[in-house]
Amino acid sequence: MIEAFGLTSNPRKELPPAVDDVSFEARAGRVTALLGAPGAGKTTALRLMLELQRGRGLTHFRGRPLHRIAHPVREVGVLLGDVPGHPARTVRGHLRMLCAAAGVPVRRADEVLEAVGLMSLRDERLGTLSRGMDRRLGLACALLADPHTLVLDDPAGALSAREAAWVHTMLRAHASQGGTVLFSTADPKEAARAADHVVTLEQGRVVADQEAPDFSRTRLRPRVVVRTPYAARLATVLTKEARAARRSVEIVREGGNRLAVYGGTCADIGDTAFRHGILVHQLADEYGDMGPGAGVIPVVSRPGSTHGRGADTGSVPPSRDGGLPEPVDASGPAGVRPATAGASPVTDADAPSPHTHTHPLTHTDTLTDPDPDPDPDPDPAPGADPDPGADTVTHADAVPPTSAAADLSPAASQHSPAPAASQPRPAPGRPVRPAPARTLATGAASPLPPPVSVRSAPSPLRPLRYEFRRAAGIRTGFVTIAVVLLVSVVTAVILARVGHTPQPQLLAAWPQELPLPPAALGAGLLGALASGDEFRHPALAADRGAVPRRLGLLVAKLLVSAVTALVLAALTVGGNAAVLHLFYGPELAGVPADWPALGAGWLALVVGCGWAGVLAAGVFRSTTAGLAAVVAVPVLVVPLVQKVWDGPSVRTAAGLPMRTRELFLTTWPFGGERYVAEVLRMIAQPVGSALALSVTALLCAYLLMTLRSRPQ
Repeated sequence: MIEAFGLTSNPRKELPPAVDDVSFEARAGRVTALLGAPGAGKTTALRLMLELQRGRGLTHFRGRPLHRIAHPVREVGVLLGDVPGHPARTVRGHLRMLCAAAGVPVRRADEVLEAVGLMSLRDERLGTLSRGMDRRLGLACALLADPHTLVLDDPAGALSAREAAWVHTMLRAHASQGGTVLFSTADPKEAARAADHVVTLEQGRVVADQEAPDFSRTRLRPRVVVRTPYAARLATVLTKEARAARRSVEIVREGGNRLAVYGGTCADIGDTAFRHGILVHQLADEYGDMGPGAGVIPVVSRPGSTHGRGADTGSVPPSRDGGLPEPVDASGPAGVRPATAGASPVTDADAPSPHTHTHPLTHTDTLTDPDPDPDPDPDPAPGADPDPGADTVTHADAVPPTSAAADLSPAASQHSPAPAASQPRPAPGRPVRPAPARTLATGAASPLPPPVSVRSAPSPLRPLRYEFRRAAGIRTGFVTIAVVLLVSVVTAVILARVGHTPQPQLLAAWPQELPLPPAALGAGLLGALASGDEFRHPALAADRGAVPRRLGLLVAKLLVSAVTALVLAALTVGGNAAVLHLFYGPELAGVPADWPALGAGWLALVVGCGWAGVLAAGVFRSTTAGLAAVVAVPVLVVPLVQKVWDGPSVRTAAGLPMRTRELFLTTWPFGGERYVAEVLRMIAQPVGSALALSVTALLCAYLLMTLRSRPQ
């Protein structure tokens, strides 16, 4: 369950806080709606609960604040806005990358894709998904680690009625297996139709904390529903009498033989119909337009659990084109016949009202009211077209349920005790009977709650695997390597034709006029993308705000960047040598005599540029800044280093490699001391010393920012 106490946002200048002392509960096994008009503070309250925004207050998820949970993604699944994935990444690749971050088996990606109906779209790019498919993917990301709690910000916003119904069906299925669901919405009808409990916000304060039936009865617009085969005639008569009496009455024709009258009473409408000899089949009060099929929510299983917190209880089969699930046959074992409290069985013409809200159970078999009350309304007249769009059953028709029905009906489930927060989720096949959430007083004066600090999320549980899938999941890296190889080959051919270029620089395609060779610039760009893309598309911390600076993630990025740079350096030299041999013969493609030292220097240069790009992009959180730092090494840092080395001094560091070699009293196996001396000789050069100095400075800056960002 979720317990929020005293959530208060920090005021901006002289404006009042967007959220002021908001307290409520969302119990396990139930769907709770946070309702409010745009600007009422719904999103701010959710961000304060998730510690994404500074303020005051305290939120417990099953008895623990979020920063006390070792792996928040396994406890709380979050959907805030659109999926922040790279638009060029595939749906399946995005989920497989998140599997490595969450530490769950990779097969979990296919399981959630099957559950949300995106299996046929698994190879589609994120940038091509529609709004409805993006919401499905966001729900799949939230369910990936099998969390107990779901927190969603307007999950059905801008969706069609059918897609919105599917989203709320999935949320209902999660709650039916003992999970906690909290979602925000600005539509009162959606809140009453899809939630068990509604918390209403106005101007940042809680103004109502009610059960869904009470909310529908007290806060939705009341109306009178009339069914008559002479709907047009009755509407005309009611309009004339309202004008004569100077009363404000609104009449809405809801298709066929159904009218919705706002501003009238059953007694007045009944008298008018009797005086004019109009036959009436139904006349009853109703609260709110709940839409067709309200309360009839089929049981849809959550994707297969990998942590033992729920199992499949059947699923809605996805459509062949990856869109909406195909309809479930109500007569089959997975069909659902809602058990309403004392109401007649639901047909196409009569669906349950908002105050007789149904709760799907976790049984795979269907449950019905053992003693339904017969329909008190008379049958329609012959030839009258029953209205298929009817969406409510009047509360005047409900009668108290029998004792047998009370055990299975939702009305009984609303008064039974809820499981404690420390208890495990119920096993599959056992009905959930949660208790209503307790209303918390928000107007009483109380001490200030503790401050809410913005805390970073833990690093990926499998950082190396995560980084490899992140780098290989988009085409940018492969395209960059191909462009670098092509530019290097063309440059080497042109330099060989012009002449006056030493063979080592010819093999590296490094003109003297350029500060760096194409391979080094390409490695720096790939390194900058490794960190820069994380901040542009924060898939790693979609629910936690900006991607945190973590040492484990940094080590993984440095390793993957080093391997990529080594491969790029080897392919560049090999490709240039092959093309030079093809164009000009073997004399230009030969191996230099001092190739070990030259090869070590070449690999160190490319790897150093890649690391500089990773660190600079991580420090400044920008791909452009990372690439600029790589170019700044030969353009700015090297001249400064040369000025320092060539400036006036009494003593110099000449002969440093030889004196360092003399420090080793024993000879290394395979002549290892020679390689150490070569490395020191490269560092002593202006380019090597400048690159080493830049990488060291960027690493220190990254470590300093990492330590400062840690919570105290």
